[in-house]
Amino acid sequence: MEKEESIDFGRLKDIMLQRKKVVGGIVVGCTAVALVAGLVWPKTYESTTTVQTRMTGSQLASGGAAAAAAALGIGNVSSPTLTYVELMKSNTVLQPIIDDLDWPEDKKKFLTPESFAKSNLKIENTKQTNLIKVTAKGKTPEEAQKISQDVVNNFLDMMTGMNKETQSLLVQFLNERIDQAKQESDDAAKKFAAYQKEHKIYAPETQAKGLIGQLQAYDDAISKMQVQAESGQAQLDTANAKLNEMKAGSQAYNINDNETVQGIRKQIVAKQVELVGLEQKYTENHPSVIAAQDQLSKLQQSLANEVNAVVSSNATSLNPAQAELLKTQAQAQATVATAQASEAAIKSQRDSKQKELGDLPSGVVDYLELERDAKIKNEVYVNLVKQCEQSRVQQAMDSMDIQVVDSANLPFAEKPVWPRPKLMTALGFVIGWLAAIGYSFVAYKKS
Repeated sequence: MEKEESIDFGRLKDIMLQRKKVVGGIVVGCTAVALVAGLVWPKTYESTTTVQTRMTGSQLASGGAAAAAAALGIGNVSSPTLTYVELMKSNTVLQPIIDDLDWPEDKKKFLTPESFAKSNLKIENTKQTNLIKVTAKGKTPEEAQKISQDVVNNFLDMMTGMNKETQSLLVQFLNERIDQAKQESDDAAKKFAAYQKEHKIYAPETQAKGLIGQLQAYDDAISKMQVQAESGQAQLDTANAKLNEMKAGSQAYNINDNETVQGIRKQIVAKQVELVGLEQKYTENHPSVIAAQDQLSKLQQSLANEVNAVVSSNATSLNPAQAELLKTQAQAQATVATAQASEAAIKSQRDSKQKELGDLPSGVVDYLELERDAKIKNEVYVNLVKQCEQSRVQQAMDSMDIQVVDSANLPFAEKPVWPRPKLMTALGFVIGWLAAIGYSFVAYKKS
């Protein structure tokens, strides 16, 4: 085994002393170069804007789904705040800033939003809160401040436009269904009025009224289910339209075939039927009715969480905007299917109850049927109008879901974040000594 060679540090020190001029020159030279670099290096300044996000109604379900998915061990589930962080780096936000930079055209020519975000921006979610800090770098204090401000302003403009466009589409689809519901309501009312006139029946006997009154809870529930189905279909059409605009194919997650979703949906249908039965016997303030309504709300939230968890676990490779649209699409599909199943179950119960009317005169039965049909269709129309107005209000609220907490600061001209002459000089001094030791070691090996 070859004997390892040891270093004689005393001799190495003597060599450094013998060549102290060269060693000193290396140290002084590196230090001087670092000092000059620190003085002439182009200055870089930083400016920070802090914004706070607000959870809108349309995001609460996705937020709950994210928490549920995290509890189930499903990774890569983004919150609305993290989605905003990614959207702030989008072309729509950054390209206008790049175009407005007072930089040489040959440098801007090859600058992309992605490379600009990496080199000039730091956008981060502060300690998993709903705060976002946008830190921008610039060649001057004014440029850094402007970039930071423009990122937030452009993002606000983009979000306002997206929210208005999405809500406008929803309002458009709801308006189409409102027109159809209005026509059906008018037709039913005319048919009822014509029957009254033709058969001269205007006040059916009290017995018939009492029996038909028992069907009121079923009729109210059916109209609610129809409104839910119509509203859900409008949301589904809106999501499909937005996905088509993004040229993103609607990905099938077989939401309505999922066993867990089917199980929760069956529980919701059963609870809807149970609630109708309770409403026949008690007022809406009765403890049994309140308890059933609370259980129904929890089941509906469980369904929303499960649907979002299924989509989130399969949409990790998609961009945040498309993932949110797919969640909306899946939620709407589940809403429509649940409402239709509930309506069918309630109609079945109503038909059983309606058999008790068999002993009444056929004219009275027909009268009451037409009266109830006209009432249901009118309630559907009225509730769809309310839903449309709520969407208009939500449009205004969604355009204000970001608030600026701290505006972009103007950095001090004498305090750039880079270069730092003192640090660079000290670093140059250390590098100089390392180079001098390396030079002396080479001389030591040759001697």
